[in-house]
Amino acid sequence: MTHILHIDASANTETSISRAASAKLVADLGGTATHRDLAIAPLAQIDGAWADARLIDTDALSDADKERLALSDALVAELQAADTIVIGTPVYNFASPASLKAWMDLIARPGVTFTYTAEGPKGLLSGKKAIVTVASGGTEIGSGIDFLTPHLRFFLGFIGITDVEFVAATDIVPAAAA
Repeated sequence: MTHILHIDASANTETSISRAASAKLVADLGGTATHRDLAIAPLAQIDGAWADARLIDTDALSDADKERLALSDALVAELQAADTIVIGTPVYNFASPASLKAWMDLIARPGVTFTYTAEGPKGLLSGKKAIVTVASGGTEIGSGIDFLTPHLRFFLGFIGITDVEFVAATDIVPAAAA
């Protein structure tokens, strides 16, 4: 059975087109789903102590370091358990919302979601599919002012998720229906 990690990044919790589109997509895909709402449960920003802790061998982590990494560990476990990742996101100022960037920062873990090899970085989350529903007030997907989709495609590929599809949220849920 397919397990979906459903991530919503819009700060608009009531009338968001990206939320409506991602919810419809998850329902259409079927299977089980874990929902991570980045507006309802905002993620902490990384800091220097977190950045240092992520580089320590697991068996050498202090209790404080384990606590610093606990949220990141939970987010990574959600990704590892998923076959498909559905992300509903708006375009804010030509790129991703800060909430989605915080999620990316927290899951980028050397030795956990990616590793460095002699040939360069290698993602450790292969075999997964990502579908991103994008709502935009005027930044067309793939246009010269769309910095969200190339960044997200590169980032997901960096952690091993290379099967990535971007869909305009209005192709799933017309704006008037959201």
